[in-house]
Amino acid sequence: MNSSTDILKDMNERSRDVFRAVVESYLENGDPVGSRTLTRTLNEKVSAATVRNVMQDLEHLGLLNSPHTSAGRVPTQVGLRMFVDGLLEVGDLSNQDRQKIDETMGGNSSGMAGMLDRVGSALSGVTQGASLVLTPKHEAEIRHIEFVTLGHDRALVVLVFSDGHVENRLFTPPPGQTPSSMREAANFLNALIEGRTLGDMRGAIQDEIEARQQQIDVLAREMIESGLAAWENDDSDSARLIVRGRANLLSESGPAEELDLIKNLFDDLERKRDIEEFLQLTEDGEGVRIFIGSENKLFSLSGSSLVVSPYMNADRKIIGAVGVIGPTRLNYGRIVPIVDYTAQLVGKLLSDRS
Repeated sequence: MNSSTDILKDMNERSRDVFRAVVESYLENGDPVGSRTLTRTLNEKVSAATVRNVMQDLEHLGLLNSPHTSAGRVPTQVGLRMFVDGLLEVGDLSNQDRQKIDETMGGNSSGMAGMLDRVGSALSGVTQGASLVLTPKHEAEIRHIEFVTLGHDRALVVLVFSDGHVENRLFTPPPGQTPSSMREAANFLNALIEGRTLGDMRGAIQDEIEARQQQIDVLAREMIESGLAAWENDDSDSARLIVRGRANLLSESGPAEELDLIKNLFDDLERKRDIEEFLQLTEDGEGVRIFIGSENKLFSLSGSSLVVSPYMNADRKIIGAVGVIGPTRLNYGRIVPIVDYTAQLVGKLLSDRS
């Protein structure tokens, strides 16, 4: 089959009108569209038989299908992609939507985390869908590391960053640890961290441990490796993904098959650990991207659509993303400008704070 662009170019005006009408009706109500219904909405006065023949041709091209023998047609994933790429009319952001988003951005009392949480709530509220917000990783240089014992089987590894941010992780220390081995482990790490972020430090530490095996105590080495494992194996990357508005998807009345897809989507969101994939979806370029059904590798089991846009820091580096996810019959024309505006606004606010 030719590309969807070629197919659209080769279609006559009547076929394009019928195709557009089927897709727009499906996106509005989610129901199959029959030929008699279309004859009442098309500008051109044609018979139901003529429309039926056109729909059969579109089905042959793989753009429409019929969910049941005697039902009307719905767009396929290929059809939706062709519509989005060639026929979608993206509207302007309405003043009402802009105001609702702007209102959630005010106030600095809860810091960046609180602001991004409000962004997610605003997106889900404005779009009546589920929103996703990927928060930035903390990439400041590390200033100090410390191990704190909490008992014979519990300890904390504490990281203090150059910007004053503090993070800690609870872990089980190796047997036989003493206060002196914990101090030696911390001193070893603090001698290496100058000018390094957490990501930079991980590889350097392992290399130093191997190069200095004779100089560092066995207990201290085990303590270092256990502390690093606490950071490697924690679920902080998953915590970076803020999901709001699940109930909006469940509250929509739809066929049982659609509800099953939504439940699969929720399972994907709960289980996903490699959240970096979500950010990678946006790295091919600036601006809004639309993933439909199985094109969306992150949530492919649910057959959902994702409208996503990255946001950037003051150095124009992509540090996070915002998006709206739901069934393939999203109102793309309205959601695209909402996601685009929100991403740009988040980037500006974060740049102003830095």
